[in-house]
Amino acid sequence: MILDGAAAGLRLLPAEAAHRATIALTRLASPFLARDAADDSRLAVEALGLRFPSPVGLAAGFDKNAEVPDAMLRLGFGFVECGTVTPRPQAGNPKPRLFRLREDGAVINRMGFNNQGVARVAGRLSRRKAGGILGLNIGANRDSADRIADYRQAFAALAPFADYVAVNVSSPNTPGLRGLQNREELARLLSELNDERARAKRAKPLLVKIAPDLDGHALDDIAHVALAARVDGIIATNTTVARPASLKSPNAHEGGGLSGKPLFDPSTLILREMRRRLGPSLVLVGVGGISSGADAYAKIRAGASLVQLYTALAFSGPGLVRRLEHELLDCLRRDGYSRLSDAVGADVPATHG
Repeated sequence: MILDGAAAGLRLLPAEAAHRATIALTRLASPFLARDAADDSRLAVEALGLRFPSPVGLAAGFDKNAEVPDAMLRLGFGFVECGTVTPRPQAGNPKPRLFRLREDGAVINRMGFNNQGVARVAGRLSRRKAGGILGLNIGANRDSADRIADYRQAFAALAPFADYVAVNVSSPNTPGLRGLQNREELARLLSELNDERARAKRAKPLLVKIAPDLDGHALDDIAHVALAARVDGIIATNTTVARPASLKSPNAHEGGGLSGKPLFDPSTLILREMRRRLGPSLVLVGVGGISSGADAYAKIRAGASLVQLYTALAFSGPGLVRRLEHELLDCLRRDGYSRLSDAVGADVPATHG
């Protein structure tokens, strides 16, 4: 595939320049991409009132401004999540702010919600003609006087174009944002968004994206609020501010959120703990450190109905998506499951089935 070949060359560029070039190249290639017939019904997932042709999605952060969602769907993703989008455009944090940790299969970013704002993104999506499941990830402006009002504004502007909306309260790169995961603040935020959902002609599923750096008490609070607010799902997890001692890259000291292979274990632990707390009530989306079908399968057995990746794509190229799906099928065959949904929560016995 041309994009796979280009990916190798792009990895020679500085990280953020490579990302921008990837978006531009994908936009140019989009008219020539056609989703192949590789989708296997055993991998289809019924969740959030939607039918996902594959459980493997593209995480937020890759396509912040919804420039290439349909091209990424044609590359094999079962769904694409764009954003994070804030009400007003913002430039984000000073550069450099994106760093590869090649030796660790990881990335550190401190982008700071750089995006074109809801008006530009909504305008672009209003011209979208293709199908496929699209999620939109929303956030607050860094200098906002009322962050909860920002989320409500972003939700109202973007929900009409989304199949679901993800509320990002877990980025480590906007000072104070993670405080919105606290019990009282999260309850107030979700109450406001539910009010906004009630005004819509068709209520869109609402998910909350949480951090991996949470203790058991914080997880208890989030589970309580999520169930009380009747949100539809939890995305576990965002990037981590932790720096494992195992990191080898000279970039390991950079500030920001760490993603990629070192995030796999802590994010999977949070996922499993949330499944224990929530039971089968909410859809869980597993994110963090997925670079193989075995990784994706571990998230599914830990309670995820859907999974997302981004960092591994930067290292492996778009061919990773179909390879991962084939490996997932191998895992299902090995364990005697006829469909992926049968494996959801298999490692959390109290919730399996």
